[in-house]
Amino acid sequence: MNLEVMDGPWLAQLQFWVPIVLVTIIGPAAALHALLHKREPSGAFGWIAVCLIFPLAGPILYTIFGINRVQIRARRLDRRAPHSLGARDRILNADSVERHGIDSDLAGLVRAGDALTQLPLLEGNAVEALPNGERAYPAMLQAIESATKFVYLTTYIFETNKTGKLFMDVLAAAAQRGVDVRVLIDGVGEFYSWPRRRPVRRLRKRGVRVARFLPPRVLPPSLRINLRNHRKILVVDGRVAFTGGMNIGDRHLLKTRGKRGVEDLHFQIDGPVVSQIEEVFLGDWAFTTGRHTELSNAATGHPGKALCRAVEDGPTEDANRLGALLAAAASTARRRVWIMTPYFLPSRELAGALVSAALRGLDVSIILPGRNNLAFVHWASRHGLEELLASGIKVFYREAPFVHTKLFLVDDDYVLVGSANIDPRSLRLNFELGIEIYNRGVAENLAGYILDSRNRSRRYTLEDLRNRGYLARLRDSVFWLFSPYL
Repeated sequence: MNLEVMDGPWLAQLQFWVPIVLVTIIGPAAALHALLHKREPSGAFGWIAVCLIFPLAGPILYTIFGINRVQIRARRLDRRAPHSLGARDRILNADSVERHGIDSDLAGLVRAGDALTQLPLLEGNAVEALPNGERAYPAMLQAIESATKFVYLTTYIFETNKTGKLFMDVLAAAAQRGVDVRVLIDGVGEFYSWPRRRPVRRLRKRGVRVARFLPPRVLPPSLRINLRNHRKILVVDGRVAFTGGMNIGDRHLLKTRGKRGVEDLHFQIDGPVVSQIEEVFLGDWAFTTGRHTELSNAATGHPGKALCRAVEDGPTEDANRLGALLAAAASTARRRVWIMTPYFLPSRELAGALVSAALRGLDVSIILPGRNNLAFVHWASRHGLEELLASGIKVFYREAPFVHTKLFLVDDDYVLVGSANIDPRSLRLNFELGIEIYNRGVAENLAGYILDSRNRSRRYTLEDLRNRGYLARLRDSVFWLFSPYL
């Protein structure tokens, strides 16, 4: 009887004290973790405030969005991963770039790339720009059809429409004839095929080895929205690679889609740097599956004259490689910095380097989509333009179709291409791949592409920015506050 009487008060006491203890411990503990592990003061302060003001919901949100658990897991895998890059010994000294007709002013940028990547700048590569799906997809499909050893494919989005089915057909055919075919699809990007049948199931059904990169799931809980694999990689037999910003799907077929389509550039690369791109894929495959594969070290010859280097970036790295490299490139420039990007939310370091370049009298031009597919990013980006425009930087808005092209061109000899946008999501939260290209011919070709796009764009001035209505300015400012997470 006495025990039954005591059950009520004790249960009430537990129900009263347990939430208080949890609130007292969990909120401050999460805030302390943010203080010790966040790199940016603004990010640390924001999460500390959220965890202390909302002592139950705040730590939950911080656990889902704020803690980079991928970094810990990746380091464990990296310690077991083989690192055998056959072309590492063919590194070029920064002082020798002039031998290849490259401006000596870029020697400092070469050294920055050496320090950031710990990879060599490799000579003898051929680089071809492939605009839109009409040019890129046939070249990629032909390469897969000709494969005799292996096909490695990474993509963020793999649609199951007409284009996606063409790729599924050639991948399945390659697997059936004994080629080692591996496909890696981002676990969130895969949902772009919804409500159609998702590509992973369809590929597996046809005998293709395929893996999802960090897919969200309920059991065991894994609700990561950030930390996506945004890379686009196709490597065939170690002899040819394709990379850039283009996903797989009908949206990149401009002749069919018109202004509803997505304009973009992809790149076909032949030469020694293919081995570096292959190594990036194998690292991602090991990260996802836990299974390591030796680099093929395929003999690729020297089919071209471009100096190239792969720049791997992601939340598993201690350094912000691509962000630091972009700032170094802008600081190195002596004549011009031309940028094309769909999303533009630069770090303070990069914005400062661009402003400095403009104040030195350089032609700093930024081409952005006039109508973005993510309106809130467009609003946040516009709020941050005032300092840039006031310093003399030229901003242009391209009208439809939506331009997804990512180019960073410096002077007459250097261009950085790849999958990364110039925003915090790409440069801090995503796994990205960039390719440095030192070659006057390639740079001139891409400068022509940028110039043509700029000529078809509308100049956006400081007066335009300041003439926005009050509600538009308020909206842009509010979304700018969330720019680290857009």
